[in-house]
Amino acid sequence: MGLWDSFLNWLRSLFFKQEMELSLVGLQDAGKTSLVNSIATGGYSEDMIPTVGFNMRKVTKGNVTIKLWDLGGNAGFEACGKDIAELLRRVWLNKLRRVVFELRYVVDAADWDNIPVSKTELHELLMKPSLNGIPLLVLGNKIDKSQALTKQALVDQLGLETITDREVSCYMISCKESINIDMVIDWLIKHSKTAT
Repeated sequence: MGLWDSFLNWLRSLFFKQEMELSLVGLQDAGKTSLVNSIATGGYSEDMIPTVGFNMRKVTKGNVTIKLWDLGGNAGFEACGKDIAELLRRVWLNKLRRVVFELRYVVDAADWDNIPVSKTELHELLMKPSLNGIPLLVLGNKIDKSQALTKQALVDQLGLETITDREVSCYMISCKESINIDMVIDWLIKHSKTAT
């Protein structure tokens, strides 16, 4: 990017607001709602209830307005009953198709038992034709817990290095302790500029 392009981008940022829509997906209790709250308010609550269906929050960071869609995990769908769960899954996938420029997948890095399930769900999601080639951001949450995997262990166990048809990034975060949340926001904003 040349000096002139940089100047024009800076000038645009002074006068034009940018909007982006993001969806957070992952298994139940991975920390998707906590991440939304952490980005929106900088706060954390121990008293979270599972998201049934989806929630949406609007957040403004500088000149960027972010619409965050928190899509409930499988247990949140199952709590509604089998027929409604299937309907919610279709709505969930439809929402992903409409707003995805990047895929954000949240994993509980301290829940060793569910890592294989997370891997299966993630790789099945990546096989959807409507999501071909889009960048993937994996967030290993709950690193404040002593049993949390390291970044390399999470990358290995999720098979992220085998994903070669798209850009893949992985950050280790803690919504509870607000660790690396700013890095996630920076990544989202940077990638929103390339998607628009």
